[in-house]
Amino acid sequence: MTPLLRRSGLRHLARHPWQAGLSVLGVALGVAVVVAIDLANASAQRAFTLSTEAVVGRTTHQATGGPGGLPEETYRRLVLAAGIDEAAPVVEDWVTVEAATKAAGKAASDSPRVLHLLGVDPFAEAPFRPYLGPGAAGTDVSALLTRPGAAVLAAGTARELGLVPGGSFTILAAGQRRRVELVGVLEPDDETAGRALADLLVVDVATAQELLGRVGRLNRIDLRLPDGAAGAELLARARRALPPGATVAPAGARAARTEEMTRAFRVNLTALSLLALICGVFLIYNAMTFSVVQRRTLLGTLRALGVTRGEVFALVLGEALAVGLAGSLLGLAAGVLLGRGLVGLVAQTINDLYFVLAVRELAVPPAVLVKGALLGTAATLLAALAPAHEATSAPPRAVLIRSSLESAARRALPRAAALGLALLALGALLLAVPGTLLVSFAGLFGLFLGAALLTPGATVLLMRLLRPAAGALFGLLGRMAAGGVVAALSRTGVAVAALVVAVSVAVGVGTMIDSFRGTVRRWLDASLGADLYVVAAGRPGAPLDPALAARAAALPGVSRVDAIRQAEVPSERGPLRVLAVDLDPRGRRSFELRQGRPAAAWRAVAAGRGVLISEPLASRWDLGVGSRLRVSSPAGERVLAVAGVFYDYASEQGAALMALPHYRRLWGDPFLSGFSLYLAPGADEEAVERALRRAAGPDRALAINPNRELRRRSLEVFDRTFRITAVLRLLAGLVAFIGVLSALMALQLERARELAVLRAHGLTRGQLWRLVTAQTGLLGLAAGLLSLPLGLALAAAMVHVVNRRSFGWTVRLDLAPEVFFQPLALALGAALLAGLYPAWRMARTPPAEALREE
Repeated sequence: MTPLLRRSGLRHLARHPWQAGLSVLGVALGVAVVVAIDLANASAQRAFTLSTEAVVGRTTHQATGGPGGLPEETYRRLVLAAGIDEAAPVVEDWVTVEAATKAAGKAASDSPRVLHLLGVDPFAEAPFRPYLGPGAAGTDVSALLTRPGAAVLAAGTARELGLVPGGSFTILAAGQRRRVELVGVLEPDDETAGRALADLLVVDVATAQELLGRVGRLNRIDLRLPDGAAGAELLARARRALPPGATVAPAGARAARTEEMTRAFRVNLTALSLLALICGVFLIYNAMTFSVVQRRTLLGTLRALGVTRGEVFALVLGEALAVGLAGSLLGLAAGVLLGRGLVGLVAQTINDLYFVLAVRELAVPPAVLVKGALLGTAATLLAALAPAHEATSAPPRAVLIRSSLESAARRALPRAAALGLALLALGALLLAVPGTLLVSFAGLFGLFLGAALLTPGATVLLMRLLRPAAGALFGLLGRMAAGGVVAALSRTGVAVAALVVAVSVAVGVGTMIDSFRGTVRRWLDASLGADLYVVAAGRPGAPLDPALAARAAALPGVSRVDAIRQAEVPSERGPLRVLAVDLDPRGRRSFELRQGRPAAAWRAVAAGRGVLISEPLASRWDLGVGSRLRVSSPAGERVLAVAGVFYDYASEQGAALMALPHYRRLWGDPFLSGFSLYLAPGADEEAVERALRRAAGPDRALAINPNRELRRRSLEVFDRTFRITAVLRLLAGLVAFIGVLSALMALQLERARELAVLRAHGLTRGQLWRLVTAQTGLLGLAAGLLSLPLGLALAAAMVHVVNRRSFGWTVRLDLAPEVFFQPLALALGAALLAGLYPAWRMARTPPAEALREE
């Protein structure tokens, strides 16, 4: 491309700042959404990695037991009998700081602070966690051995909580209020290590056992084994020294399993973010096509004067590259800002659904920025290929004629429709055949692209059908508006396609969320049959003394108490979450079976011959009625037969349900995770709650939730989970709105002479407003009608395919009456709003000026 052509292209962009600005903004928004989601995911992943590294340190292997952990003598056997010199006992759990305060002079925190309690032996720590070994920066952790209740915190965390060495504070540990003294702070040498140690509360092993009520028990034993034959020999010795039911696994396996929990969640967010970029592609195509149309006379003249097709092609792509680079750079900056808000939503969702994660800052990996810039630039160039080809494929004489572009667009309708049908069929096939989550999203994108290619042809048919009605409502102006949509199909077809994609995303995702919420609400109605639900206060899962449940059963007004124990046990396929429950007939109604005969299944569970598994577990591990699960217990390896599969929406990881007596026989775990109370008719709920707290004693902190309160909190967690999805849906719609605005602005400039002639022949400003409004209304009506079937297809695919492959849940598709009107309202509203400014510009432009410019 010659310097003269390059200057011509840059001058064209400078002379049309609105057109160029909208194009840049469309690219920027698409890139910003993709980058923001990637940064939020990367920040959560980095926070998880840092916290894991801080706890695991240089550990190569970890010895773990069942629900009760490992007896202390296991550590001595590993060191003395197995000859493993580098071994460290660990007791850990999550605790909550009561009445947490921020730095001095600031108000108390609205929510309690959750800390990771890590009980260690300071003498054994040097090979594993350098920040706790001799010579580590900060405090001397040997003080943990000499003072009761002694603990150390990272210096930054202590400042945030308003704590200083020598002071004390109260924590909730295993549902008990305990007093802890801060004897020192950890001051790492670098900022990264400081973030890794944030929210880590370090105590001696004996102190942790006392705080958590696990005297004589360990959560795990960290091992550091050499590579090669020597390490393999020590590993074999370690396994022989372990008691029945205990296992040794690589240290990274535990972190990998935890990280795998969030994979489907992260993939779903990334796929939704790419939809915004797809809407941006439509916008760029619209803008670049209009850029070619605007200069058809100039391009035709240049071609006639000898400028080659390659040079014109390079001119159009060069302009697209400039738009793509500018939009990508702006999108990267906006993505970082947007990511700061989204990282909190991502972290909150992970905390609600998976595990405790504190994300202190937004990580900005260079790879994410490079990916965003490449996606934005590549999408822009891809969208500009068709306009560039259009500018060079026709002879110079045809380029000089405006109608040639529209004729070419109409001639291309059959080919576009055929390709669209092929993509729809391919997308449906990918969704129908068994496959991975990525295959499912490929099928969804096939549906979107196919529908977008069918949209121009469908728009022509709709305008022919709507033209009589438009004429009856608006007279000649209505028929002109319908004809104008078809006459400018190269512009309007793409604008309607962009709006169809955005509105169908809003309808489909909204219907999916409503269906999911309705399913969860019905499940809660069936599952929550008791009047009161009791767990230890603080983080969920803390053990409760079964004597407390017995005392609750003896309280006046209580007719029955059902106990439950949740635990993680080792199995041949990895850690297995177990729900051990009382088998009262009322409690059985809480578990609706998807597979299996209820009477036979419950008889097998009661006799200890079988278990029920949740639907997500059946999906993850490909299990069904008749399958076998091998688990390790202190009583030896046991085979659990699957007697049924039940619906469950509490966790996507799934669980196995067994009778509480059967669980205790296998693992010898006497504790409970919670219990539910059924009250006698006429009993005072508040009086029973007060009596239960008195029976528990002042040091025991209980969370007692009435039935209605537990339902409300469960739905609150659900709504928080989908809040980020709603944000992404809004951003995708914003990109499409800008696309429609860009198309209407282009039409206004393109039709300046035509409208000026109409004005010169007596068309008033009011009539011009009605003409433009009718045309934008028809565009919105077409988009609304076309987006309804696509949105419903998207909702069905996400509910029945993507959700099943992501989480393993069965969700019933709920179609509320407003679903059938929402697409029309959204599309009409967006089109009419986008048409306000172009209509105002058209009405204000004097006819003589428009004719003179032409």
